[in-house]
Amino acid sequence: MPSEYAKTLGGKLRAIRQQQGLSLHGVEEKSKGRWKAVVVGSYERGDRAVTVQKLAELADFYGVPVGELLPGSAKAAAAAAAPPKLILDLEALHHLDAGEAGPLTRYAATIQAQRGDYNGKVLSIRQDDMRTLAVIYDESPTTLTERFISWGVLNPEAKGDVEESAEAAGA
Repeated sequence: MPSEYAKTLGGKLRAIRQQQGLSLHGVEEKSKGRWKAVVVGSYERGDRAVTVQKLAELADFYGVPVGELLPGSAKAAAAAAAPPKLILDLEALHHLDAGEAGPLTRYAATIQAQRGDYNGKVLSIRQDDMRTLAVIYDESPTTLTERFISWGVLNPEAKGDVEESAEAAGA
């Protein structure tokens, strides 16, 4: 019978895999057979013990710090938070000039680490994050939002959301 620790570890493995939109067979295909679906599934159920080496390799495959997979290392509240309206396109962000987009890239990486959110495609940010980024970039939140939209890293609907937030704050 699996221990609670093994079940919790397995749940974290499953959550990371699902965040990345992968099925168990998708993991096997993406890893070119390195990670068999039946083995990953048994890790996720807690039916099979994962060695430290295998856990590190699996974390590397998923592109997450190994600590994010260990029980007790991530905040459960992050998964239960209400969905924000501002969506960063992380794939587009990686194609931008590091000089100009560097602060945004570092900020997004910090948010990912805090939330344990490693899907690698998009990242939800909050109005407070835009205000913080506006200070970093020395621009108004509205101007910075327009810049991020022009870069293709922020959803165009964000402009209205940021303007509404600024009006409500009396900015």
